[in-house]
Amino acid sequence: MKELTRRQTLSLAGGALAVMGTSARAQSGPIKIGFGMALTGGLASGGKAALVAYQIWAEEVNARGGLLGRRVELVNYDDQSNPSTVPGIYSKLIDVDKVDIVVSGYGTVPTAAAMPVVMQKKKVFLSLFALAANDEFKYDRYFQLQPNGPNAKAEFSRGYFDLASKLNPKPQTVALVGADAEFGVVCLEGARENAKKAGIKIVYDRSYPPNTQDFGSIIRAIKATNPDLLFMASYPPDSSGLIRAIHEVRLGARMVGGGMIGLQFAALKQQLGPMLNNIVAYDLNVPEPTMNFPGVAPFLVRYRERAAQAGVDPLGIYVPPFAYAEMQILEQSINAVKSLDDKALADYMRATKFSTIMGDIKFGDRGEWADPRVLLIQYRGIEGSDVEQFKLPGKQVILDPVAFKSGELVSPFEPLKR
Repeated sequence: MKELTRRQTLSLAGGALAVMGTSARAQSGPIKIGFGMALTGGLASGGKAALVAYQIWAEEVNARGGLLGRRVELVNYDDQSNPSTVPGIYSKLIDVDKVDIVVSGYGTVPTAAAMPVVMQKKKVFLSLFALAANDEFKYDRYFQLQPNGPNAKAEFSRGYFDLASKLNPKPQTVALVGADAEFGVVCLEGARENAKKAGIKIVYDRSYPPNTQDFGSIIRAIKATNPDLLFMASYPPDSSGLIRAIHEVRLGARMVGGGMIGLQFAALKQQLGPMLNNIVAYDLNVPEPTMNFPGVAPFLVRYRERAAQAGVDPLGIYVPPFAYAEMQILEQSINAVKSLDDKALADYMRATKFSTIMGDIKFGDRGEWADPRVLLIQYRGIEGSDVEQFKLPGKQVILDPVAFKSGELVSPFEPLKR
């Protein structure tokens, strides 16, 4: 190799210094966390509440000096509760915005829509409330913050059918109905498995289009089958419509409820009021003494102060604590690995038990929780539409699992008297 001239040496050295300077500036820039989030549309109640929780965490972590000595910056776009917008959002976040980390939006449908892009880019992916979204993909860098456990599809309705099987006399028939969308389809698949396992005959099994608004004809058709049980797999607007129709049509059964998304939010609780009484539904976090994990109460104080200003869900019991726990897991992983490398982060998340405001979380098969903790609750003693009552114990009694149980089932369900 010919000896370099002094000018060439200086030129190379200058180039190296320029590259080092650019690298230093990149390393001192913000750590960008990107996501789509439902800020409009049917999933907006959960999406807006989750965003507030993320913002609280980002402010707190930045006040502590950031991550790896760098500020945290949230980069997000409204997915409009529409899965068709999601792939474009995640492509933009990764390719144009150059985010360091991606997390999912709120819900099963947007998570499933984002998965192909995230997998192609080999990004670690924390998901917020997506039912069995990784069962088919089996992506090894996916981690789920909904406590469904390794058999998510079946776990979502397991408690309902376990409890029904203990009634005396044992129920003989069940009606199944749900939205023809990702969550409803998967949830009803699990319900069919659990009904069969319990030896309960399915006498009605239908899905309705996601844009359905009139549920009266559906409930009349169900009432005609005279089921002992009614299990519903619905999104927020549907949950309200179905419960109203149940009272209008005057459908009674031994147990009514199931996988009803939306009942966990203040807006629907206020709208439905006493119509919720004795509905048996899934939940993930309620203000019963058995669920008082360290750190969750102070977080809810901070969240509710912010929620009042932002005009979002004033209770914050359902989505926000899990969204905050999601960011705690991300923070603990980045600090432990001391890197933003996706593989290193995924390896650490897979091997570690995390301490969060939602208790200890360990991931298992397909990135689901190693130990399930889906709650089956029953609404009791709801009077009027005052949202404050839903902050009190005894209004949403935990029936299952046994470790968190706070009361016994009241049966049968009867519609409100006219």
